[in-house]
Amino acid sequence: MTVRIYHNPRCSKSREALALLESRGIAPEVVEYLATPPDAATLADLLDKLGLAPRELMRRKEPEYAELNLDDPALSREALIAAMVAHPRLIERPIVVAGDKVALGRPPENVLAILP
Repeated sequence: MTVRIYHNPRCSKSREALALLESRGIAPEVVEYLATPPDAATLADLLDKLGLAPRELMRRKEPEYAELNLDDPALSREALIAAMVAHPRLIERPIVVAGDKVALGRPPENVLAILP
């Protein structure tokens, strides 16, 4: 089974989740999502598998959140996803995918629930 982590090496929680995977003998595919953000379809799929609305996967304290008025309740799911694709700093991290299961690694131990 392929395990993928959407990772930001500057984030302590992301580093902890990666270390947790590696300590279990898992060498995940590491996607540094700030350099290679997921496209809209991938992000929509991740949200669906997480059971989250787009704002629940957004880092609301990032300047872009306020600058882009992303708290506007009139914004559609598609518009919020497009904002995360265009501004990947808005995406909460880390996100770990194991087969068809997805976990948000906050706290990092959350990823254990989806591992084989």
